[in-house]
Amino acid sequence: MKDPIIVIGLGELGSVFARGFLRLGYPVQGVTRDMDISLVANTTPNPAAVLIAVGEADIATTLATLPTVWKDKVILLQNELLPRDWQAAEINNPTVISVWFEKKKGMDSKVVLPSPIFGANAKLVFNALSQIDLPSFILDTEEELTYELVRKNLYILTTNIAGLEVGGNVESLANQHSAVMNAVANDVLDIQDWLTETKNDRQRLMEGLLEAIHGDLAHGCMGRSAPARLTRAIGFANQAGLDIPTLRDIANKHLSH
Repeated sequence: MKDPIIVIGLGELGSVFARGFLRLGYPVQGVTRDMDISLVANTTPNPAAVLIAVGEADIATTLATLPTVWKDKVILLQNELLPRDWQAAEINNPTVISVWFEKKKGMDSKVVLPSPIFGANAKLVFNALSQIDLPSFILDTEEELTYELVRKNLYILTTNIAGLEVGGNVESLANQHSAVMNAVANDVLDIQDWLTETKNDRQRLMEGLLEAIHGDLAHGCMGRSAPARLTRAIGFANQAGLDIPTLRDIANKHLSH
């Protein structure tokens, strides 16, 4: 009998991964927000892995309260995730996947790009996704992981925040509003450089952004979390003392103050 896999957060994404793990023959123990996580850790102190599938708004609290016995088994998949997030919770070397498929209620998973994975449990995640026909690939280095996480952040933040200004889908953003897209992207990358404490390769990231846009041209720009993403981005910029003129201009027009 295989050791169980813990899945914290059983929303759309958590359920997709749980199905993949089950098909590989792993028992899955779900943890919902009204369960006592320490009791689960007492009964299952040595799981095969612990997938944290809560939304990005809950990730800091979830990581901070994670039972110590699980900290070396963590798999993370949140948007807007960077190394500083798991380092702050003293989680060393988690397995991380940058999820490039979308799963909404009542619809099948829609793939934009293959999802990159890095870490000790990368093969487990790769195998689970292949069970449910979702393409992924395994990265070799932490540097590549940082690039992939920044690229995903660039895509989400740029399309969401530019979407507040111009609406529409990512095809119209890239083709008809490229000046807005590039100005937003530049501000977003200033913030990402500060958050990662490194000078990221902007040309490669912008090419990566366009590749993702071409992966699903009909993708709507503005998700419902766009205002929260913009507010969070400006909070980071204020901490860093960054100008980010385009983001501030969009916030002045579209956020209620």
